[in-house]
Amino acid sequence: MDDTRNTVSKRWLLFGVWVAVSSLLFAKPLIALVHLSLTNDDASHLIVIPFLTAGLVFIERRTIFNNLSFSAGGGIFLFLAVIIAIGVRLAGDILTPDLRLTGNVLAVILLWIAGFAFFFGKTAVKSAYFSLLFLFLTVPLPNFLLERIISLLQAGSAEITEVLFNLTGVPVLREGLVFHLARVNIEVARECSGIRSTIALFILALPVVHYGLHSLWKKLFFLACAFFMMILKNGIRIVTLTLLAMYVDPSFLFGTLHRDGGIVFFLLGLLLLLPVLLLLQRRESPAVTGTKELGVSSEPRN
Repeated sequence: MDDTRNTVSKRWLLFGVWVAVSSLLFAKPLIALVHLSLTNDDASHLIVIPFLTAGLVFIERRTIFNNLSFSAGGGIFLFLAVIIAIGVRLAGDILTPDLRLTGNVLAVILLWIAGFAFFFGKTAVKSAYFSLLFLFLTVPLPNFLLERIISLLQAGSAEITEVLFNLTGVPVLREGLVFHLARVNIEVARECSGIRSTIALFILALPVVHYGLHSLWKKLFFLACAFFMMILKNGIRIVTLTLLAMYVDPSFLFGTLHRDGGIVFFLLGLLLLLPVLLLLQRRESPAVTGTKELGVSSEPRN
């Protein structure tokens, strides 16, 4: 038992050294990543992901570290990391700063995964596939892709808002993302896209579908529902604030509920999503779900 613990400790020590050295090699991009996460609300989740990944690995530790070995399988991840890092370096000013940061952070993540494969083995990598894929959420989206997602959320929120206004019977004239009402005009601006709550729900939804659902189509369906619910709750928020501003107090459009009430409507989105999860779980195998939740492997321990 002591020999086994010493062996595992040595592997963790080697892996820790690998992570430290690779992080030092990419210190500048990692510092830029931390700065981006602390100064940009749309990227505030980035520095949290590695800690959440560590938590996921801890939850599934019995399965992941059941059969350890040293493996050369990390070579493919190391190769990809080197290729991406060299490509970003050679591209130089051709790439925008956000694309360079995306490429460099992606290279670091691949280096960390390479070290994990080298020191814990191929079996551990396969068992930890979800946690390792989850780690890629640390990679910041390039601006052009983030703006496309925000535009999609704006358009979806505008569609839901129009439907809800029609259901309430409130006269409204829509011009693109702008709604003209009797007493007020509103625009579904970038800040009203709900991008932060959508990212937060997506991060929460991934472990839910991994541990709570088994079928691939159910996982994809739940993620699609989660995306729709965020657009729906955003439309509800816009309509609610507008009606309150029209019939109660105009300050609702720029008051506390507008600035800090996002958590209320986020919880509403979660509440609307809960029945979907429960419905999808009805036909899930309890044995399979329970095994995934506990991170227990049916394979014999060596």
